[in-house]
Amino acid sequence: MPSSNNSSALMLKRTVMIAIFAAVAVVLSIIESMVPMPFAVPGAKLGLANIMVLTCLYFLSGKDTFMLIILKTILTAFIFGTFSSFLFSFFGAIFSFAIMYVLMRLGRNSFSLIGISIAGGIAHNLGQLTAAMIVFKTSKIFYYLPALMLTGIVTGIFIGLAVKYLIASLSKLSLFKGRANS
Repeated sequence: MPSSNNSSALMLKRTVMIAIFAAVAVVLSIIESMVPMPFAVPGAKLGLANIMVLTCLYFLSGKDTFMLIILKTILTAFIFGTFSSFLFSFFGAIFSFAIMYVLMRLGRNSFSLIGISIAGGIAHNLGQLTAAMIVFKTSKIFYYLPALMLTGIVTGIFIGLAVKYLIASLSKLSLFKGRANS
């Protein structure tokens, strides 16, 4: 019976970690909503919540990270928005998650956290534009793609650096020691 208790304890620990990551992601989204953006590109934002998504992907499984994305997207939609903002956020999060997951699975030695974050930022913007194309029923929305790719690169660098330092700090805590998802 001890293995059952151990399994339950590990499951509880993982669930708590996902909940903490989701709560921090929502708080980062709230903080981000208060930061004025110096450029007027529709859909462009800092993506602070992606710090937690990439960190979760580093320490936990793809399934756990997907759960985090669902929680974060639903909670922020309740706080901020409408169905269309939920749709934009959800498409962006799914596209971003998919590319970051694939790059992480291909190997951390092949891609840096900053590179993975940049790819995630660009994918997030592609997801948002895809959602906008569906909502507005026009592909002309992709006119914003070059500007959004540039913002995805810049914010991806920032997010990747933040994740690099966060992972280094969290790795020193007993909860995260040896938890890197290889």
